[in-house]
Order: sequence, then structure tokens, then C-alpha cells
Amino acid sequence: MTLENGLRSNAFFPRSLDADLIKQRILDLERGKVGLYSVGLYPASLAYNCAMQQASENSLMLAPRPGRALFGAFPASALDGMDSDHVDAMERMASHAVAGGRVPNTLSDLIRECELVVLAANSNHIEEDLQEACRLRQELGRENVVLACLAGSFSHDHIQNESYVLCEREPNLAFFSGFHRHGALRNPLDSFTANFCHPNALTALLGARMLDRLSPNIQVSPGVHNVEGQYIKAAKNMSSVFAGFGYTYHQENPGVLPTLLTLLLEQCLDQAATVSMARRDRQRLYNRQPFPLTELGYGVQRIEAALVRGGDMEKVRDHTFAQLTAMVADVRGSMMLPVSGRPTRNFQAGQVLADRMRELQRCPASMEELEGWCEEEGLSKGGLEGLKALRYWPQIVRKYAIPVHDASMVNLLYMAIYGKPSTKDVALSVMTDSRELSTYCQESVRPTHSRRYAEALQSLQQPEAMDLIVNAVIADNARKAIRDDLALDEGDDLGQPPAYLRAMNVIETALD
Repeated sequence: MTLENGLRSNAFFPRSLDADLIKQRILDLERGKVGLYSVGLYPASLAYNCAMQQASENSLMLAPRPGRALFGAFPASALDGMDSDHVDAMERMASHAVAGGRVPNTLSDLIRECELVVLAANSNHIEEDLQEACRLRQELGRENVVLACLAGSFSHDHIQNESYVLCEREPNLAFFSGFHRHGALRNPLDSFTANFCHPNALTALLGARMLDRLSPNIQVSPGVHNVEGQYIKAAKNMSSVFAGFGYTYHQENPGVLPTLLTLLLEQCLDQAATVSMARRDRQRLYNRQPFPLTELGYGVQRIEAALVRGGDMEKVRDHTFAQLTAMVADVRGSMMLPVSGRPTRNFQAGQVLADRMRELQRCPASMEELEGWCEEEGLSKGGLEGLKALRYWPQIVRKYAIPVHDASMVNLLYMAIYGKPSTKDVALSVMTDSRELSTYCQESVRPTHSRRYAEALQSLQQPEAMDLIVNAVIADNARKAIRDDLALDEGDDLGQPPAYLRAMNVIETALD
């Protein structure tokens, strides 16, 4: 059985028209359990929140990956701060009674006992886990167990040398994500929002309800945009690295931060909009739902934008998914310094990058050097999904045809790590100078063709640039048929264009 065949159906209900059978199935789901497989830092923290807030432990089951400890992802300091009763409750969630003792749960146990199983592994293991879950689901006759993932990073096919988000390749896979920060889910006063996304609105609604019941501190909303949600999560990880850099390097110039953070958020959504338009199942997503998307909390059924290209109006992006509040909150939250506790690991990687670039007055020589800097600060490179995603960035840009002006910030970060020495020097100039960075933020969001005249004004010593402006003035004067009241000063020899323009030119040339 191929993975595609295993996920051809990923729904709570069999294809039956028997009302009594469906009624019983709905009641089963109301009593059904949620399973979390491959329990790392985030799913274990979520389970701790459930144990802390709920008197009953019957709604959630855990199954650590073979060879891994239930609390293996937590540092000793975090374990010392946990309540022993809640820890005991989690250990009971992760095991079951056999012959007077308890044995750890497996993925097979979750498929057998739960109605919704969330595969919590990162991109290193998620595809093999999904394959195994599909196999077990068929073997155990539990084909109406819905499978979801937490992995929010790019997967990579080494044979075809192609990168992608898993939900785009497996469109029936559910995606669960929400805003969280290390330690927040273990705070009894904190709460967080999440989205459970599945391309079928009914499955999304029921799955969100099951997850929402796990804890009164977790508010889960349904959505259909699983591909877009997963892409936003993957892009957010890279943006969080840049945000950590900006907060740290430019902390004495706080004026640049609002512009930087706003642009990072907007470009995550703009990129996802481009990805949305490329979905293979767009017609089904909007036209074959059991009820209108407005019933899930969407403001409208569709939000689409258009762009004029070559004189033709072309639909280029779908922003309906932007109404997934928890996804947007996740991006915002990952790019902020917390009031208490530590920021996300990707944000911390950006802080390390800023400190070392200030100290050494250069960009990292390679990704390996940057990962080494992070590990020296106690950040395991295995948990830095933003840096891992950055490796595949050029492939992602090409695969989804993401416009350069919708990805300028990640492009600059990529240039600082993977560029040639001369390119890194330009990236350094832009990233470390507040004026250059703020100008880059402003100018780089314009489409390439819209900057011809701005760049010409920066290079008037070049005959082609001067001719472009001269012809524009002549055309304007001829049209207006009025006297020349817009005297132009002769341009001085400006030498090299500013760093932000050089950075944009390098990026656009490399990604063309």
C-alpha cells in the first residue's frame, strides 16, 4: 500500500447512507479519545496542560517514539518545576495496564483506542510515521481514525531533490497548530489558541471539537486550509530567526522593529496566498463542502486578489485562510519577546546570530558555523526548524513560484548564510545598519518592474538610466503641453548604489 492510497480517505465517517450508523458514530466521537504519538517538547507540554486542568484523564493518550522517554525533551530545570501529580497523570496517559503492571503505549494502541491521532514528530520522521499509521489503520480495521500532523517545516525528497510541505503532497492529512511558547503550556493561568485544519469542513469541525475538549485553557477552531496552515508554520520558523536577530542587533534603534515585524508577518501570509492558488483541490475546497465555510467562522467563502500581468488580469492569491486567527497569532507570537520565560528556539537562534555578527563583524561562514554557534548556547540544531527550512528555501521559491517581493526578508537571511563572500558583505551592510534595513523593508516589497525609475535615479551617471528619465520627462511634457516647471538638478556621480539596492539586485538575479 502506498501512502497516497492510505490517505485517500481520512474521515471520521464511513461512506454510508444509514442514518442510525452515522448517529452512533457521532456519539462515539463525543466519547472518543485523542492520541499524541512521538511525544516531544510541545505535545508533552500540551499533555501537561490537560493533566493540570482536567480531573479526568480519559480524553488523551500518549505514545512516545520507541527508545524515547516521555519527558526526554525537557531540561532538568523544567522537570524540577513540574507538579508530581500532573507528571503521574501523564505517565498514566502514556501507558496501559497489562497483567497487573503497566506498559508503554505504542502507535498501534493509539490507532486501536483513539478516534483522532496526531503524529507529533518533526519533519525528520513524519512521513515514515504517517506511512506506518496508514498501515496500522488498515490492519486493525480502524480506517475511520483521522490522522493529523504537527510538523510545520518543509519536507525534502532526496531522490527528486524537491522540497514541499507534506499537506500539499498529502492533501487529506489534517494539520494542527497554534501559538505556544516554551513553558507557557505548563502555566496554569495561561491559555492558547489553535487551529485544526482539514480540507473537509465537517471533519475539521469535529476534530477541532475533540481537541478543544482536552483542556479549558486550549481553544481550538476549525479550518479547511491545511496546506496554507502548514506553509505558514514553515515560513514562520525562518521569519522568527530574523525577528530574533532584529530584536537583538537593533535593540537600541527600536524604530526599525515595527516595520521589520510587520513585513515578516505579511510576507508569510502573502507567500501562503501564492501557495493556496496552486492547490490541486481548490475546487473541492470551496465547492464541495457539506456546509458553507462561514459556519466554521470564516467571514466570507472566498477572498481573492488579482494582479495585472502583461495587460491581463490574473488571479494570484487567496487570502481566505488569513481568517485562521490562531495561525496568525502563531506567527506574531513567535516573533515577540515574551513578558516571562524564553522566546522560541528559532527566535533564540536569531539572537545568537546577532550577537556573533556584532562580535565578529561578519556573516556566518556557513550554516554549519551558525549551527555551531547555536549549540554553544545550548540550542540543539535538531530543534531549529527555521534553519533547517532555510536550506531548502531556493527549491520552495521555485516550486511554488513565490514572487521575490513577497519573500524579500527570508531572501536576505538566506543571502547572509549561503551567499558568496561578496554577497555576504552586502547582506551584512543591510542587516546591521538600521537605515539600510528600514529602507530595504520599504523598497524590497515592490515588484521588480516598479523600481525601474527609482533605480535609474540612483544611477544617473549611466546613459541608459539617464535616457529612461529623460524620455519620461519628454513624454510628460508632451502630454501636458505646458512649460517646463519641473527643473531637474544634474545628478552627481553617486558611485555604488546603496547597500539595500545591491542586496535586492543580487537576490533578484540569483532567484530569477
